[in-house]
Amino acid sequence: MIQDQELGLGLVEQAIQLFKTSPPTWRSALFSNLIIFSIGSPLLVSGLSLNGIAAAFLLGSLTWRAFGPSALFLVATFFVLGTAATKVKMVQKEAQGVAEKRKGRRGPGSVIGSSAAGCVCAFLSIYGVGGRAFFQLCKLGFVASFCTKLSDTVSSEIGKAYGNTAYLVTTFKVVPKGTEGAVSAEGTFAGFLASIFLVCTAVLIGEINVPEAVICVLASQIANLGESFIGAALQEKEGFQWLNNDIANVINISIGSSLAVLMQQVMLHSSKQSG
Repeated sequence: MIQDQELGLGLVEQAIQLFKTSPPTWRSALFSNLIIFSIGSPLLVSGLSLNGIAAAFLLGSLTWRAFGPSALFLVATFFVLGTAATKVKMVQKEAQGVAEKRKGRRGPGSVIGSSAAGCVCAFLSIYGVGGRAFFQLCKLGFVASFCTKLSDTVSSEIGKAYGNTAYLVTTFKVVPKGTEGAVSAEGTFAGFLASIFLVCTAVLIGEINVPEAVICVLASQIANLGESFIGAALQEKEGFQWLNNDIANVINISIGSSLAVLMQQVMLHSSKQSG
């Protein structure tokens, strides 16, 4: 009996040490995500399909391995806010035919479409591409990608739920809510606030600093405007049947992530020049 208790305590101690491993390893990342996903399964099931959960587990493990638990907390915040926005007035959106499929439970394509740029940043940081100086740029690109996608999701879902008038971004003509490339004042403002909230979270947990947070917000809004133009001009058009929402999401977050890194480099260069 005593031996069993000692064995149990030993396993708990090992688990705690594995969870606290710094810098993170693949083993600690997989173990930590297994625990977190088990605890958070009720919430995950409400927002993701089973295949979507599997894709999210891989994303979570990659995030933990690259940037540690604080970055995973940021991704979890992104998921909770995005899921909450998707569920807002779901019955009304379903009646209007503009709701996400499966009651808003997103599949692996959506998970990949929302995280592709962040995953690239994570891989680059794990394998030390560009050295230590490049690590913070990877982290900035990572945060900017999720800031961009959260802003896009919230603006779309809140716009469909509360937007009074939707305008096609290329012509400013009034169009039905849910039209590709359509924007509303209510949705745009909500998406802007969502991006601010996420970058403030990133600053508080030490992922980025305040100037980088400003960059992320600016990059996310520019990227989302660009994605609206792409949606209005190309999606569902002849020759662009391949351009579905998931691919549009990849383009969107890639623009947001790349633009944030570029803006940061320009600011750094200008600072050196003036100094």
